[in-house]
Amino acid sequence: MSPSTSKGSPRREGRKVAVVGQGYVGLPLAVRAVEAGYTVVGYDVDSARIARLRAGESFVEDVDQARLVKALESGAYLPTTDAASLADFDVAVVTVPTPLLDDVPDLTAVEDAALTLAGHLRPGALVVLESTTYPGTTEDVFGALLHKESGLVPGTDFHLGYSPERIDPGNGRWTLESTPKVVSGVDAESLRRATAFYGTIVERTVPVRDPKTAELTKLLENTYRHVNIALVNEMAVIARELGIDVWEAIDAASSKPFGFMPFTPGPGVGGHCLPVDPRYLSWRVERELGRRFRFVDLANDVNAHMPHYVVERLVRALNRLHRSANGSRILLLGLAYKRNSGDARESPALRVAELLVRTGAQVRAVDPHVREAPPLVSGVRRVELTEREVAAADAVVLLTDHDDFDYGLVQRQARHVLDCRRRLPPAANVEVL
Repeated sequence: MSPSTSKGSPRREGRKVAVVGQGYVGLPLAVRAVEAGYTVVGYDVDSARIARLRAGESFVEDVDQARLVKALESGAYLPTTDAASLADFDVAVVTVPTPLLDDVPDLTAVEDAALTLAGHLRPGALVVLESTTYPGTTEDVFGALLHKESGLVPGTDFHLGYSPERIDPGNGRWTLESTPKVVSGVDAESLRRATAFYGTIVERTVPVRDPKTAELTKLLENTYRHVNIALVNEMAVIARELGIDVWEAIDAASSKPFGFMPFTPGPGVGGHCLPVDPRYLSWRVERELGRRFRFVDLANDVNAHMPHYVVERLVRALNRLHRSANGSRILLLGLAYKRNSGDARESPALRVAELLVRTGAQVRAVDPHVREAPPLVSGVRRVELTEREVAAADAVVLLTDHDDFDYGLVQRQARHVLDCRRRLPPAANVEVL
C-alpha cells in the first residue's frame, strides 16, 4: 500500500500509536502510520529535532516536506518531547539508536524507552522493538524492564514483539511500504497482533517464530553485506597491486546468472548498520559462547582500513604530481555514507577527512545532502561545488557519488581525481580506487 492509496483513510478509532524515536527509522514509520489511519505520537528526547518536525521541516529523505506537512495538518501526528502524550497508547514502536560504546553494545536508549513506556503501559497493548540489537534483547532487557516497571507480564498482560527495521535511506524502489517486514512475538497472540499492525503499514509481512530469530535475521542481513564488502575491498587492493582492473572483473563476474551477487569497492562502510551491527553479533557470540566470530573480526579490520588506503592512494598521486600532502588543497565530494542520502553517521568520508587534516592538507568538502552545521570534522571547510573550487584544488576525491554532483565540471576542471565509486568516465586526470 503506497501513501497515495491511503488518501482519505478513515481514522482508526481507538488506535493510538506511539513511535519512540523520530529519526531515519521512526519518522517514516510515524508518517506512514498516519497515512494508514492511525493517530500517532512521535516521541523524541531531542528537542531541536521535534521543533523542526513541528515546523514541517523533514530531515529524512524518505519523508518529503509535503508528506510531513500533510500529516501535521491532519491533526493525527503529534511530534513531542512530552512523555505524558504517550498515555493510552494501543501500539508502541521503539526505533531508538543502539550504538557501540568502547566496542560494547550501548542499550541506554532502549532501556530509557522501556522506562518511559512502562509508565503508560496498559493491559492489551502491543509494544514492538525495532532497534537493531543482539539476540535476546527484546525479552531479556526490553521486556524485562517493561515488566519490572509496570508490573505487567509480557505475553500475558500485554503483547511484545520485535521487528527489525529495513530502512534504506534514499531508496525509491524499496521503501518502508514495499520492503517485506519481518515480525515476531513472545507468544502466538503477540505475533498475531504485531503481524496485524504491520499488515496495515506495509505490503507484506514475514512472521518468524520468536524475537531471537528476528533479531538474528537483522544481524545476518548486515553481516552478509559487511563481509562481502570487505571481500571486494580487499580484492580491490590486491587487484591493483597485480595490475588488474577489479571493476572490470566485477562487471564480468556479474554476467553469471547464478551463484554471484556483485558488491563494489569503496572508501569503507558507514551508516547506522554496517559499522555497528555485526559487532553486536560478535560481542554476543563471544560473551555467551566464549568464541570469536572470525568473519566479522576480519571484515571489521578490512573495512576500517579503507579510509587509510584512500589517503595512501591520494598521497601517492600527489607525489606523482610533485606535490606533498602537507599544504595541498584537497576537495572532497560527499560526506554522507551513501549516495543521495544526508546521513553522515559513521561515514568513511569523515574518517578520510580526519586523516587528510592530520597530514597537513587544506581540506574542503562538498555535500548538499548533509545538512548538519559545519564543521562535521575539525579543520574541514564546507564549500559549494564550483569551477573555482575544483580548479583551485590540487586533487579531488569522490567519496559519495550523489546524482546531483556536476561530474562534467569535475572532470573538466580537476587536475586529478581519485574516484572511489567509479562514477566518472575514464580520463587522464581520473584514477579509480
